[in-house]
Amino acid sequence: MVINTNVSAQQSAQVFAESSARLAKSLTRLSSGSKITSPEDDAAGLAVSLRFDAQINRINATTNNISNAASFTQTQDGFLKKAQKALDRMSELAVLAQDVTKTEADKALYDKEYQELGKYIDDIASKDFNGVSLFTSSAQNVTIDSDANTWSMTSVNLGATAYTNATQGQSLTSGAVTALTNVKAAITQLTSDRAQIGANLTRLNYTNEQLAVQKTNLAAANSRIKDVDVASESTEYARYNILVQSGTAMLAQANMLPTAALRLLG
Repeated sequence: MVINTNVSAQQSAQVFAESSARLAKSLTRLSSGSKITSPEDDAAGLAVSLRFDAQINRINATTNNISNAASFTQTQDGFLKKAQKALDRMSELAVLAQDVTKTEADKALYDKEYQELGKYIDDIASKDFNGVSLFTSSAQNVTIDSDANTWSMTSVNLGATAYTNATQGQSLTSGAVTALTNVKAAITQLTSDRAQIGANLTRLNYTNEQLAVQKTNLAAANSRIKDVDVASESTEYARYNILVQSGTAMLAQANMLPTAALRLLG
């Protein structure tokens, strides 16, 4: 029996410290909802989780890009609907101007409306979306995944020859037949362009759905790495809580052992 060195108390203190540290770790995990509260908990898992987080954020950004591209495409189609109505009316005017009962003055009146509708379509061709031209011969490169790969979205060009032949340099007073031929060609081109816009929008929607599935799967994988299992961790918390309480009691008992020496001296 010794007084200066209480080995039992030191051992109890060591065990108590370990239980207290584990209890604090368990409490931190439960309060944060994450089982990786510091790099030493799972160094490799933390690295993988950080990469997953970054990829998920890039997918969110890509989804925003695709949504904007879809809005761009829908805006294109909105303008083309109006252009279609204008071309329909222009074809009607071109036929009316070929009525043998109409005088040159009558044809001139038809031509006034025809010319204004042509200018309207030319004006649509110059519209933009947030500073980006809606109708151009250049394809738009749309980001489609988290690695910034792009898809070349086919453009729609209202400045194409098929349109300008119908909207510029035509007169119903002297060339109603030619005007009608050109307007019919413009209508054919417009139907093709609207079909292309529909195809572009379908592709964008499918890509958006694919990204949503990928994001969900990545989030699930990431959750398995870093999110705490509350049921399991609650059990651990209860265990270490009991150990800390019992360790406190045993440490108190160990500290009382040297007092037994007093009885020998008495």
